[in-house]
Amino acid sequence: MNNRIETLMNKVRAHDYKQYLQDDNLNPAPVFYQKGYTAAVRSAERLKMLLEKEIPHIFPEDRIALIRTVKTIPPLFTDNEWKEISSSHFICESGDVFNICSDYGSLIAEGLGVRREKILSSLNQAKQEQDTAGIEFLEAAYTALQAVTAFAERYRDEALKVGSREIYAVLSRVPEQGARTLHEALQFFRLINYTLWINGNYHNTIGRFDQYMLPYYLHDIDKNLLTEDEAYELIVETFLSLNKDSYLYKGVQQGDNGQSMVLGGCDSSGNPAFNKLTELCLKASLEIEMIDPKINLRVSKETPETWFIQGTELTKAGLGFPQYSNDDVIIKALTDWGYDLDDARNYVTAACWEFIIPGKGMDIPNIDAVNLPELLNGIVHTRLNEIPTFEELKRLYKQSIAEKVTDITESHRSIYIVPSPFQSICMDGCIENRRDISEGGTYNNYGIHGSGISTVVDSLYTLKKLVYEEGTVSKSVMMEMLNKNFEGYEKQRNMILDLKKMGDNDPELFSLTEEVIDMFSDAFDGKKNERGGCYRPGTGTAMYYIWHADSLKATPDGRKQGQPFPANFSPSLLKRHPGFLSVVKSFAPANIFKAANGGPLTIEVHNTVFRNRQGIEKTAKLVQFFIEIGGHQLQINTLDKETLLKAQQQPEDYKNLIVRVWGWSGYFTELDKEFQDHIIKRNEYGAAAAS
Repeated sequence: MNNRIETLMNKVRAHDYKQYLQDDNLNPAPVFYQKGYTAAVRSAERLKMLLEKEIPHIFPEDRIALIRTVKTIPPLFTDNEWKEISSSHFICESGDVFNICSDYGSLIAEGLGVRREKILSSLNQAKQEQDTAGIEFLEAAYTALQAVTAFAERYRDEALKVGSREIYAVLSRVPEQGARTLHEALQFFRLINYTLWINGNYHNTIGRFDQYMLPYYLHDIDKNLLTEDEAYELIVETFLSLNKDSYLYKGVQQGDNGQSMVLGGCDSSGNPAFNKLTELCLKASLEIEMIDPKINLRVSKETPETWFIQGTELTKAGLGFPQYSNDDVIIKALTDWGYDLDDARNYVTAACWEFIIPGKGMDIPNIDAVNLPELLNGIVHTRLNEIPTFEELKRLYKQSIAEKVTDITESHRSIYIVPSPFQSICMDGCIENRRDISEGGTYNNYGIHGSGISTVVDSLYTLKKLVYEEGTVSKSVMMEMLNKNFEGYEKQRNMILDLKKMGDNDPELFSLTEEVIDMFSDAFDGKKNERGGCYRPGTGTAMYYIWHADSLKATPDGRKQGQPFPANFSPSLLKRHPGFLSVVKSFAPANIFKAANGGPLTIEVHNTVFRNRQGIEKTAKLVQFFIEIGGHQLQINTLDKETLLKAQQQPEDYKNLIVRVWGWSGYFTELDKEFQDHIIKRNEYGAAAAS
């Protein structure tokens, strides 16, 4: 690391750029609220206002410019307007476009000048056809594009003013024209990524960075414009830039910002797509040791072991990533859901782990969630006495899931998404179709989380063994101790806790896991949302592993009221399992492609696992084994519980301590205590367990 990069890194870690934030005195311009100005026009005008408000800053160590100085993004609607919209529409999260991946590759290659010409051509056609809605959208898109161009020109002028001729030269070409060099492409990327955030979009994913940046890298190397070391330095600076403003980004917790980068995988022909940039990106992430970008590795049975080893080096560093996604499972799942094979092979991850298509997806991959343990509790707490057999219990549970899924899918009607003309410029087909991306893209599917799967499987196993097979616990006693939260029933609870659980590599539990996945996924068969898209079930929990569990009464697996579920598709928190290998084998059901909206097996290992090279190689082989047996996603946390406990007591000494939360990595001391406590309680495997 040279002095320039070290200076940049130290400034980012010290939050030095916060000093340039302007006073929070922005109010929406009156034009936003004037009668006759639609949401699309307001969105474009707000972006123009915010970019005009920005103050360009270029520092001596910069080669890639741009920091954010505007803190607050004002609302597009008055409180009364939003209340009226919300009263007659389904609103997902804040209502803004989110969890989306722009077509960075095409945009950077073409330049905004080409997009401008496309807008003007489409606008001319719209006027000839008197397409009022199309005219309005295209004029708003033109306003947004012009605002970004003007903003870039102000940065270009600032570069000249401070004597940064290199940045001046880069901004004299991009974003108006397509990039030719890696430096131009990376500066273009930084501008677009920044603009999406200031535009009010959030969970703006980065996509297949090593694929769309590769042509510029190869060009520069071939033409002797850059050495590999010089190219690497620019990549490191780009990674650092993603951390400059991230404290301003929207999320449930600090760090939950969706800046996910996907590396590796296959190309449109199905051939391996790992390349030199993949390697440099992994190296850059390891060097800066920051939470952004969050690395996702696309792998398959064909992926060489070397990439698993390089990924494990990041795990060893305690970054909580890479997250591994199995192309063999995911591409099949996507094509089964109706995605074109070429698009499926180009998939990326959304903010956490859901799968979307760059430039084409207006999927909402986390629109809702089903509390699977709650549905089982609804039967067991009140009706267990009436259920003669375990098979009948499963039938009733399957029926309950189906009824809940119908209720949820029927609630997603008349959805409203706030228009985003600038995001539309970055997507495929919006300009040609004269419609904002908020109205839909090529794909408009909805993802539904299934929280608490292992809690349900363990609960069903408990009922099968103790109530229906052995008769050790009567139905009435089971109901009573659950309703009393196991108070006075410590002996029975200990008996339950001693039973096998998901993660113990038991055939009966494995079979039950597949049955629950079938129950959940089959409930969505044939269901369409109002945009014609399908519903994609998944094993992820997001924040629901705490939210869904907070008020849920005791469950038959021994979990007490309020105790959280495991995160995502992971083992129970109630029992320590035999080891890493046992857990990996337990979480690769053959039918997982039916519930592959996303939801990784999340494993915690003690940092002593990596005390020597052999530990790295063993862990990499276990990850590779998980992929080979058909596991669909995996993420590994490197933990030391003693360190985490110290960090809770002395947060000022552990500001850079990184952990994996649910589908993203964050700084431990910035998390709410309930999330910190959950991470501390998770199963942790040491060197012996991983062997």
